[in-house]
Amino acid sequence: MEHLTYLDSLVLGIVEGLTEFLPVSSTGHLTITEKLLGLNVDDKAVTAYTAIIQMGAIVATFIYFAKDIARLLGAWFAGLRDSRQRSDHDYQLAWAVIVGSIPVGIVGFLAKDLITGALRSLWVVAAALILWSAVMFVAEVRNKELARQGLHRGEGSITLRDGLIIGVWQCFALIPGISRSGATISGGLLRGIDRVTATRLSFFMAIPALTAAGLFELKDVDPKVVGVGQLLLGVIVSFVVAYASIAWLLKFVAGHRITAFVWYRIGLGLLLIIALSAGVLSAT
Repeated sequence: MEHLTYLDSLVLGIVEGLTEFLPVSSTGHLTITEKLLGLNVDDKAVTAYTAIIQMGAIVATFIYFAKDIARLLGAWFAGLRDSRQRSDHDYQLAWAVIVGSIPVGIVGFLAKDLITGALRSLWVVAAALILWSAVMFVAEVRNKELARQGLHRGEGSITLRDGLIIGVWQCFALIPGISRSGATISGGLLRGIDRVTATRLSFFMAIPALTAAGLFELKDVDPKVVGVGQLLLGVIVSFVVAYASIAWLLKFVAGHRITAFVWYRIGLGLLLIIALSAGVLSAT
């Protein structure tokens, strides 16, 4: 395989940063982009590269939510030292994020070969983009009904059970095309959590999940395929674009439903099916 170019790195960094936190599937978009760039999506070095440049998006999350993270960590450590502090909502939220991050780590490790192998097919991506759109639609409808019944909940009401259930939902995102944020936000909406809180919780849960994935894949980077310069460029670009995406998404969900992304997902899925059927793109 040819060496990954700086142009490839720039394009992949933009795609990663733009799609990591939007409910449109960053893995699906990266897989499509890799095919369009003529890269081998089955190459471990390429798979590792796309996982590592996610670190740029994670750093963006750390910086954007620095005060929130510091607050949650402070409440968590305070609760560990003093049982009287355990009724603090921030202590419970911190545990919800921690516990919610465990399922995806276990499933991701056990199903690693499947995730990086058969599930990387663009047929899978196309199907997931379309089918998960129905889940997002149902989640919004259900959330609206819960709000009408006065059962909407905010950040102060997040429980350990919420974290665990949403963490299980996050496991679906291991299938390219579903979207980690699309899965976690949908899970939150179905739990009656308001859209902004569900989105913030999705960001918090992304930190341990994506950090672990990036560090785990670091060993598979092949310097013959991916140079240090290309790797740094991808991380930096994904950081800049992801930071802007976080700010935009939080403002967007405050006044819009996530079903706004459904039509894009369905359109891209159908376009992908047409391209695959016509032989314009190969599935793997």
